[in-house]
Amino acid sequence: MGGIQEEEHPSVRLFREYLRIKTVHPRPDYDGAVEFLEKLSIELGLPCKKIEVVPGLRVLILSWEGTNPKLKSILLNSHMDVVPVFEEHWRFEPFAAQKDEEGNIYGRGSQDMKCVTIQYIEAIRRLKSEGKRFPRTIHVSIVPDEEIGGRNGMEKLVESEEFRALNIGFALDEGLANPSETFTVFYGERNVWWVSVRCPGNPGHGSRFIENTAGEKVRQVINSFLDFREKEKKRLNQSECLTLGDVITVNLTSLKGGVAYNVIPDELIAGFDIRIPPTVDLKAFEEQMKQWCQKAGEGVVCEFLQKTTCDKLTSIDPSDPWWSAFSDACRQRDMTVQCEIFPASSDSRFIRQIGYPAIGFSPMNHTPILLHDHNEYLNEKVFLTGIDIYTHLLPALACVPPLAGEA
Repeated sequence: MGGIQEEEHPSVRLFREYLRIKTVHPRPDYDGAVEFLEKLSIELGLPCKKIEVVPGLRVLILSWEGTNPKLKSILLNSHMDVVPVFEEHWRFEPFAAQKDEEGNIYGRGSQDMKCVTIQYIEAIRRLKSEGKRFPRTIHVSIVPDEEIGGRNGMEKLVESEEFRALNIGFALDEGLANPSETFTVFYGERNVWWVSVRCPGNPGHGSRFIENTAGEKVRQVINSFLDFREKEKKRLNQSECLTLGDVITVNLTSLKGGVAYNVIPDELIAGFDIRIPPTVDLKAFEEQMKQWCQKAGEGVVCEFLQKTTCDKLTSIDPSDPWWSAFSDACRQRDMTVQCEIFPASSDSRFIRQIGYPAIGFSPMNHTPILLHDHNEYLNEKVFLTGIDIYTHLLPALACVPPLAGEA
């Protein structure tokens, strides 16, 4: 073509600009992200509210008022923070938003989840430019700190008067990519238990057979936890019906203790990341863990660094008006949808916990799952198709007829 390059789509340019803002832990540039998003709200003529949920941390709420603002609103949630990177393993600089010859845009946050933030905004831009208005108000929330547990982000937001004033009826949040033609939709998620198991024991010189050591106890603890892990792994692999979100995963993620090679320590600590489906009896599983500790020896105890206990699931029954609107819009676009329990965790759990229906959905099919991985990328065509999808989903949700109890 004579060396002339096709002009880049403005939505893609915007996406790449957002990726270049280093909202990476442990020192995310939240001020840069807030400034960028606030400019977009002004461009679109959307009121932008900044809510300081804890000192120095702000949530942004962009609002597109409906023609009947008394109706329950639609919440489109996303987070602005991203996880750290190991730059030596990346094909391109992870915050340069480099695009290769196939249109793959590389960058931390390209899948998780800066893409979705821009897709929400660009879908609203398109609908507004077409002169569309809908009965229900649409709010876009962009929150901090999701990647470190959401305690100073969405968890604080849902406790606020400002959140209650949004009058939420239904929420969308992040999902996962899918390598196939199918789009994955999440209607619940596993609980996160970060467990520290403390194993005290008799200290002594490393040359002796000391009885009742911390090492013997921690070995028993690890065996019990990882034997259970193997059973769940086998259960998943032998079933055609189960997905990762339907089983309990257990992973040993840390070992701490010891002062010298020739000193038997008086304590060793094993850390586990455990993800538990909302269908599991949590009290019974916690009792099982206590039994593993008792079996390991005297003084062995579990301590929780994080413990979520949400068993709320969003209805995917065809009779549910929200799900009906969502799934019908997908069918109209000939989208194949697969419903699952989210295997990790997202801010949706805070929304569901207080009684609001929430669906996890990121429109990324034909895409390998690369969140938190090296060389995270999203193809520009998949990204732009996602905007098209939201331009169909948002009207469907914002036009759900008044429900029982609504004005």
